Amino acid sequence: MVMTAEQKQQIIDEYKTCEGDTGSPEVQVALLTARIKYLADHFKSHKKDHHSRTGLLKMVGQRRKLLKYLANKDIQRYRDLIGRLGLRK
Repeated sequence: MVMTAEQKQQIIDEYKTCEGDTGSPEVQVALLTARIKYLADHFKSHKKDHHSRTGLLKMVGQRRKLLKYLANKDIQRYRDLIGRLGLRK
C-alpha cells in the first residue's frame, strides 16, 4: 500500500488545524499529495500501468478542487499550504 497508518497519522498531525482534525482541506491536500508523489515514483518503473494512472489523474483533480476551495475561502491558508507542500513554483 501507499503509506502505513503511522505515516498517515504523522501527516495528519503535521497539517491539522485543531485537535481531532482529520478532514480539513489542509489535511486532505497533504494526504493526496503524499499519494500522488508515491504514484509518480511508481510510474517511473511501471510505465504501462494505465489503470493506476487513471486513479492518479482523479487524485490530482480532487486536490485541485480542494485547493481552489481553500483559495476562495481563505487565501492566506492557501498560500501557507502550498508553501509548506512546495506545490507551486
